[in-house]
Amino acid sequence: METRAELTGSSIVDAGIYVEGVRVETPTTFSELFDALDRHPTGFAWAGLLRPSPAEMGLLARQFSLSPLLVEDAVVAHQRPKFERYGDVGFLVLRAADYIDRSESVAFGELHAVVTDRFVITLRHAATPDLSELRGSLEHRPSC
Repeated sequence: METRAELTGSSIVDAGIYVEGVRVETPTTFSELFDALDRHPTGFAWAGLLRPSPAEMGLLARQFSLSPLLVEDAVVAHQRPKFERYGDVGFLVLRAADYIDRSESVAFGELHAVVTDRFVITLRHAATPDLSELRGSLEHRPSC
């Protein structure tokens, strides 16, 4: 069984700890993420993951007491859009579409979000949707 220190966070695309809407830390590993969230008891974490491994999801499940059913759903791509509650944890699956001007085509993607009052974990199984622009926009307007 992996411990917090044994996984390097290879699926982390971006992670931030926010206090009053302002990013105060940018962890790059799961261990750093968990430690930073502990250091900021009034803070909120947003970790964006791309193709997380079952081991990484297991680590998140143990750290945040996530339901095994939620974890099973999160690691499987090609799900229908839905919202489910697992106790105090929400699980959302969205289908995204991105129009590509150059080729006049549409790229479809899937976004999973695990949400509580202290963290959001967004999981993608493909490059679409890219959430960097959304994150940047929210960080420039922390009062929203």
